Amino acid sequence: MKALLSSWQVWALGSAVFAALTAIFAKIGIAEVNSDFATFVRTVVILLALAFMLTLMGNWQAPGTVPARSWIFLILSGLATGASWLCYFRALQIGKAAQVAPVDKLSVVLVAVFAVLFLGEQLSPTHWLAVSMIGAGALLLALPI
Repeated sequence: MKALLSSWQVWALGSAVFAALTAIFAKIGIAEVNSDFATFVRTVVILLALAFMLTLMGNWQAPGTVPARSWIFLILSGLATGASWLCYFRALQIGKAAQVAPVDKLSVVLVAVFAVLFLGEQLSPTHWLAVSMIGAGALLLALPI
């Protein structure tokens, strides 16, 4: 069990499952709510849940122990997350979840490209094929039904 919980694949699959549930729950939840307010509610819930988990697991960290470079990039990541959520909830309010979520997952393609450009990561031809297929699938799903 410990080996299973230390597998990145298990955690990534969990992320995918919860992201899928996020789309479904959000689509239902924003039916009669402003999408920006819905994003705010979602953020408050996340903050409370994370504070509970940090407390439960004893993982709070003194802010002074975080390097300045980490602060900068964590803040930038938070701003990008907030912008992503605002866009995502607005798209869900306007469009169909089965189309919005796959287009949102074009982030997978962008992460691959950005990782190569900015982090110096390497992808094999097989991986590039997979990334291309994800992109093509998302674009096909975005076409009007």
